[in-house]
Amino acid sequence: MRVNFVLSEVAAGLRRNLTMTVAMILTTGISLGLMGTGLLIANMIGEMRDIYYDKVQVSIYLADEVSDQQRDAIAAQLEGSTEVRDYIYESKAEAYERFKQQFQEQPALIANTPEDALPESFRVELVNPERYEVIAEQFPVGQNGVEDVRDEGDFLDRLFSLLNGARNATIAVAVVQALAALLLISNTIQLAAFNRRNETNIMRLVGASRWYTQLPFILEAAVAGLIGAGLAIGGLVLTKVLFVDKTLAGPIKAGIIPPVDWSAIIAISPVIAAVGIGLASIAAAVTLRLYVRL
Repeated sequence: MRVNFVLSEVAAGLRRNLTMTVAMILTTGISLGLMGTGLLIANMIGEMRDIYYDKVQVSIYLADEVSDQQRDAIAAQLEGSTEVRDYIYESKAEAYERFKQQFQEQPALIANTPEDALPESFRVELVNPERYEVIAEQFPVGQNGVEDVRDEGDFLDRLFSLLNGARNATIAVAVVQALAALLLISNTIQLAAFNRRNETNIMRLVGASRWYTQLPFILEAAVAGLIGAGLAIGGLVLTKVLFVDKTLAGPIKAGIIPPVDWSAIIAISPVIAAVGIGLASIAAAVTLRLYVRL
């Protein structure tokens, strides 16, 4: 009987404050959806880092006047370096062939590029891609036929900084939305408690505990948080199906960005649900203790 009474009070409370309940659910859903998006972006950044840093190469470009002895000396130094996992030598002709393959859809650019315009180079794969400075120190520019040393990791660092910024911005907006949801939950609970003050006062007079009179309000908030979490998870599913799997199909197939797997959404769904229920319940409990006498 007590369980049925509590559940009936929860249902009645949700119906009485339907407008504010819907607003609370939507605000909670938006904040949780942004939080889930931030988690997915963080997971994607980690996968992209693993993919790209394994492919990072340092290019040692040689001057036009490099001698055979200097070229052989560079190859021998790379062969004996403990920082180098592997390397390949690329001649001017090979560099030009690779250039034509990369820009085959721009014949005008190829036609205006002389065959000897691209320098010969050593493309070096490092044991630790983040230790680019070691190679730069071992092969100083302007000495022994070295014209330039470039690291692809610099571009990746800028790319990941941009992605990290997007993730942090998403999480920051989610935090602001969560604060708005908490304030809305607090106001909703206060209004609900005020509207049902006569019933709760009678219950207290006949011996009901404070916890028993507060429980329906906490459960109302928890249910709203659970529904909001469901909306957030549904939004992530729709985003994957309608945007990621369709709009980003090309870059994903080309291996430029990693796919968003269903396992990632399944993994963060319990987190989103737990956060939604937990924050709503805690906000309701704190509100009842601080602002409402039940």
